[in-house]
Amino acid sequence: MLKILISGFMPFDQENINPSFEAIKNIQINEINLKLIRIELPVEFTQSSQLIIEKISEKNPDIILMIGQAGGREYISLERIAINLDDATIADNIGKKPIDQQIIKGGSSAYFQTLPIKKLYTALKEKNIPVIVSNTAGTYVCNHIMYSVLHYLRITNHHAIAGFIHVPYSHEQTQNKPNVFSMNLEEITSALEIIIQTLIEVNK
Repeated sequence: MLKILISGFMPFDQENINPSFEAIKNIQINEINLKLIRIELPVEFTQSSQLIIEKISEKNPDIILMIGQAGGREYISLERIAINLDDATIADNIGKKPIDQQIIKGGSSAYFQTLPIKKLYTALKEKNIPVIVSNTAGTYVCNHIMYSVLHYLRITNHHAIAGFIHVPYSHEQTQNKPNVFSMNLEEITSALEIIIQTLIEVNK
């Protein structure tokens, strides 16, 4: 049984929805030998990483997919690297706004994701879904959990592979944002399903 843990976020920055978890809720995969574990995380620097690491410890997944919103981006962004830095331009949902702070004091400067990123890129490209390999996950909560999870996997010698994927705004979020790119929520969901199906095939 292949176990995939997939996380998304609650809304933040005065938004009413966050397409990362809205899409996750709608994922439909008909695969007998798959257990899909979904978790919604708060947009909070400390608690988000604690909750997902607790879930990893509890469920012992084989693959960890972390999904977040990157409003303004025009692609599904497959993140290549997480850096050991919190440097927020806006506060998180409990008012924390770390500036130029290490995530793990004395930790590695960066960690690379461990998913088959080019296979995922090709699978999405073949379905005409806008996609890029991105070399920056930012310095906000998304990068924070990506770095924290990859650090945890490294220090515990956990077998799971893991990576982070940013999705654009959904159409519902840009009704009052002229000239801002967005994607249909169904297309975002479809992209995540393609990613999961590709990972299943790779792991057979």
